[in-house]
Amino acid sequence: MHRIIDDPNERQWGMLVHIAALATFILPVAGNIIGPLIIYLTKKDEYEFVAEQGKEVLNFQITWSIIFFISIILIFVGIGILMLVGFGIAWLVLVIVASVSASNGTPYKYPFTIRFLQ
Repeated sequence: MHRIIDDPNERQWGMLVHIAALATFILPVAGNIIGPLIIYLTKKDEYEFVAEQGKEVLNFQITWSIIFFISIILIFVGIGILMLVGFGIAWLVLVIVASVSASNGTPYKYPFTIRFLQ
């Protein structure tokens, strides 16, 4: 059973660590990793929820960056554009779902994610 976080500040920072992945729209190549990394590094010692969710979002963003890179390479084969669109939509939906879950104080575990950070 997942624990529910009661502290509104901890929930807010937990949500923001997920939303920070949208920094990819400002810094396209690495914003999806840099945004959450900044929040994770500054708040992980203050809030256990942010430490946990920060690792989760970083694992997800690194995994999906690899997927996007492979999709870009596969553009030359013809399937890459479809992969970019499909994975792009899935990425955005998962980031939104994780943000809402964290804002409700519920830890979120991304599917299809390699666990680089434990």
